[in-house]
Amino acid sequence: MTTEYHNPVLLEECLEGLNIKPEGIYVDVTYGGGGHSRAIVSRLGEMGRLYAFDQDADAIANVTDDPRVKVIRANFRDMKAFLRLEGVRAVDGILADLGISSHQIDSPSRGFSTRSEGKLDMRMDVRQELTAADVVNGYEEEELKRIFKLYGELPNAMQMARAIGEARKERTIETTADLCDAVRRHLPKGYENKYLAMLFQAIRIEVNGELEALKAMLTQSSDLLKEGGRLAVISYHSLEDRLVKNFIKSGNFEGEIEKDFYGNPKTPFKAVNRKVITPSEEELQMNNRSRSAKLRVGERVRMLECLNA
Repeated sequence: MTTEYHNPVLLEECLEGLNIKPEGIYVDVTYGGGGHSRAIVSRLGEMGRLYAFDQDADAIANVTDDPRVKVIRANFRDMKAFLRLEGVRAVDGILADLGISSHQIDSPSRGFSTRSEGKLDMRMDVRQELTAADVVNGYEEEELKRIFKLYGELPNAMQMARAIGEARKERTIETTADLCDAVRRHLPKGYENKYLAMLFQAIRIEVNGELEALKAMLTQSSDLLKEGGRLAVISYHSLEDRLVKNFIKSGNFEGEIEKDFYGNPKTPFKAVNRKVITPSEEELQMNNRSRSAKLRVGERVRMLECLNA
């Protein structure tokens, strides 16, 4: 297995957060290069098990050879269904390292990066039909504006959408370079790369349905985790982090804590760390791509705690 596929972010912090039991059952819903998975398995005994998910064929080709590991090529939105097919109904820990891998970013043909020219693809699972080119060339300007504003948090979403609409009248926008050229005049001086990153993020989230998949995975984690089990999620932008933070706090995505008849809060998780965990200065120096990472860990509340909350 290659070790250059992706450097596992916040590795020790994730392992500590998961509080791994040697005979436990764990799920890594974002296998990628297998760095987190290998570290989890290294702490398991003979009876321990790890189920890993990834929808990217390149990641599946990177699988470790260990009888304790089962890698499933599927979107983590279907985690619960696939685990049931394996006879698993309860687990001790779930790890998610969201976003795209270094390998995906560094592969021009995938179209994820603004730094190299490639086809406008951005599919994490190449088996799906919708591509970034379909979004850029097929969506109405109003819908593009909504996506850019909601998923990219672009201040000039309307201008970006209009520029794309004008450009595609001349010719189809087929590559990452074509897209960058189409919006170039709307990139504020000194912030060109930042605005392009926000634009690409918005399109990528739309293509892959990332936020809806995250919501589905988080909701299923409540059903799958044993009492005392841990959920550890690394996010890379505010949209993801907000969903994770609210879910661990309240069990929903609005962050509104529901209460029982007596006014006691009903929450399936309790935060393991009061403050969000971020990379150390040492890790930032070794892996610059970890700079926006945020780790949150929640523990599934035990039934007695839930009743007396």
